[in-house]
Amino acid sequence: MNDKIVFVSISIGLLLCAHLVIWLSFTSLVKRFYKPQSDAGRKSIQGLSNSLKWGLFFLLFPLLESKFSPEDWSYISQFKIFQILFYVNLAWVLIALTALLKYYFLEHHSFIKTDNLKERRMHTQVSFIQKIIVVVIVIVAFSFVMMSFESARKAGQGILASAGVAGIIIGLAAQKSIANLLAGFQIAFTQPIRIDDVVVVEGEWGKIEEINLTYVVVCIWDQRRLVLPIYYFLEKPFQNWTRTTADIWGTVFLYVDPTIPVLDLKDKLKQILDNTDLWDGKVQVLQVTDMKSTVLELRCLMSAKDSPSAFDLRCLVREQMIHYIQEKYPESLPKTRVLMDRMEETESIENGRPK
Repeated sequence: MNDKIVFVSISIGLLLCAHLVIWLSFTSLVKRFYKPQSDAGRKSIQGLSNSLKWGLFFLLFPLLESKFSPEDWSYISQFKIFQILFYVNLAWVLIALTALLKYYFLEHHSFIKTDNLKERRMHTQVSFIQKIIVVVIVIVAFSFVMMSFESARKAGQGILASAGVAGIIIGLAAQKSIANLLAGFQIAFTQPIRIDDVVVVEGEWGKIEEINLTYVVVCIWDQRRLVLPIYYFLEKPFQNWTRTTADIWGTVFLYVDPTIPVLDLKDKLKQILDNTDLWDGKVQVLQVTDMKSTVLELRCLMSAKDSPSAFDLRCLVREQMIHYIQEKYPESLPKTRVLMDRMEETESIENGRPK
């Protein structure tokens, strides 16, 4: 009885020692090579640390069990449940390691800057590849767990023997899922969209927030989320405003009376753009693009470094141009003219009718 109590005590002590060793050494050791700058990076370190605490125990226990195991007991490390837990823990360690490597890479290629095309391309590929690796790890771990059972092993051999027929059946049943997965591979490497791309889909303006194995999440300007199947971006047209660069042009249309001095408005537009940081200094044009029966159509064209800046710049130009016209040329705001025929007015007086 005493040797069994000793065995349980040593096992618990070994588990506590494994946790203590990893807790004291792992985090400080990792931070010599990787200092996380985000909460996700810190959580990835904590996740790998937690998995290694159990991993060290599962590694040391089979090696030391023979030293203190009671003679009338079978080795616990040879039980199926211990092997299954070992496989599960190993999968946990590998998944946590892929997450840590992902954030290590992404934080060294941050796309929080103006010209971030290369970084966004890398983010898209790394995120997708990490998801694929996680799926492979889970499938392999599940296979090892199932192969631990004799009945599952025999069933697996039978499935392999009829793999041709089973493959056809599974392929037909999961046709849509397989198409989504293949579309994900195509998007990850041909990249019609990338993480943080500005797109217009289904009439909504937003940014690509997530690219998962089977669906894409678009963060719309008002913080709603539009979730689309990943093959949507291969089968249907959409607008990508940051496909090659984030630069974009913005337009403002003004409708004024034909008597307004256009050259003066051009000078005012230049003054507005010179006094704001929203303009990138590249494009600045004011043109008469149409003349209707009662108004002139003026188009103010300007450029900005990205689409949010372009939207704010358009609003600024529209507000200040209207304010300028109201103050200096109020008579040139759109109006409707009515011309009275003088002869008709004279005839009305002679016939005794009031004006």
